[in-house]
Amino acid sequence: MVVAVVLTRPGGGNGSAGVLHLESVAATGPAPFTDSTVNGDGTASPKATPSVPPSGDHRRASVSGAAPGLYGGSRDRASCDVEKQIRYLQADPAKARAFAGVVGKDAGELPAYLRSMTPVQLLVDTWVTNHGYQDGKATGYQAVLQAGTAVLVDAYGVPRVRCACGNPLTPPTATGGQGLTTQGKPWPGFRDANVVTVRPAAKPVRDFVLKDPGTGQYFTRPEGADGSTDQPSAPPSASPFSPSPASPSAPGSPGSPGNGSPSTPPRSPASPQSPGAARRRSPRPAPARRRRAAPPHPRRPARPAPRRRSSPGRPPAPARPPGARPAGRRLRLTSRPPAPGDRVAGALGTPRRLRYRTVS
Repeated sequence: MVVAVVLTRPGGGNGSAGVLHLESVAATGPAPFTDSTVNGDGTASPKATPSVPPSGDHRRASVSGAAPGLYGGSRDRASCDVEKQIRYLQADPAKARAFAGVVGKDAGELPAYLRSMTPVQLLVDTWVTNHGYQDGKATGYQAVLQAGTAVLVDAYGVPRVRCACGNPLTPPTATGGQGLTTQGKPWPGFRDANVVTVRPAAKPVRDFVLKDPGTGQYFTRPEGADGSTDQPSAPPSASPFSPSPASPSAPGSPGSPGNGSPSTPPRSPASPQSPGAARRRSPRPAPARRRRAAPPHPRRPARPAPRRRSSPGRPPAPARPPGARPAGRRLRLTSRPPAPGDRVAGALGTPRRLRYRTVS
């Protein structure tokens, strides 16, 4: 029974077009460069493959090479024997030249280049461009490496050597959105949605935070170290396979600039195409605060007009026109005693100097 899985096709690149190789932990793959350099006591198989959130159609989740917990291994034990890898290449100059051509180095620079690598273990199925050795030259092909595979990563966290076959590795080619038929038997737990790619870190990584899949403990390994200087570390605050809210969308993902999928452009508030634009009005100014008026003062009732006394037998005084002064009655002060018939209104002063107020 033949199992075929359709994945996204890398556009361009060397090797078999339209084929993606599934390479398990122990598989050497087609045309290996060297024998295996994996340390048997330096690896442990992951108990479970982490679930990776989707990142859009025809895309693989991309993880930074500096993400804590992206890689694993056994504390104080390296997963690969770097010195053995150097001896294998030095024993075959043709392979050394082909290997150096893939990584952009001279053959004489390979020992220092390999010693600068850090031996780690993949914790999730990873898509790479693998390079085998055939007919005296390196041949590239797309491959998915199973979680648990021992690799060497550079200072930016990118896998560069697969230790089971000694092959040089490079990042996968850009996705083109076409189907790609796989070769190889899928391992238990393999899912296309859980395959990731590793992008270079923004700056060199001085200490890699690794996870021991056997114990679940975290530890740090300095760049280029062989495991003898590992130190315990606290678990990371978030999984490296969780999407970061602040990270921009990957190129080609739905809604990101530069891809072929339609995206909704931002509309101006004044654009007539905007839903509800006709209902939008300029904001009204805030109404001025009105001072609360004081309650009206209760009106006092009008005083009744004083009643005028009238003497018995005396005719009433004629009505005077408005504004006219009353006539016939004047008050005056005099020092003489009142004469008979005078109406005395009162007296002012001392007994010696009386002044009488008479009414005329």
